[in-house]
Amino acid sequence: MSRIEKLKARLKLKPKDFTYGELLTLLQSFGYSEWKGGKTSGSRRAFIHSTTKHVIHLHKPHPGNELRLYQIQEIIEELTKSGYL
Repeated sequence: MSRIEKLKARLKLKPKDFTYGELLTLLQSFGYSEWKGGKTSGSRRAFIHSTTKHVIHLHKPHPGNELRLYQIQEIIEELTKSGYL
């Protein structure tokens, strides 16, 4: 099982310790790139797919690095609609 397959399986389990770095790795493997939105964007992030231009919005977690459950659920929903999960 590849690292990406392991991350997909882990995401589906909705763990409380899924990190922002793990999400970046997973989304980049699907063709998404992170857009920070300029100097006033703060912690808001958008992930834009390179070919379909599909956008996933979320706030970068702080002060910690773990995503919240609602963020994980939204990501699972978006990736399922897009056919990646």
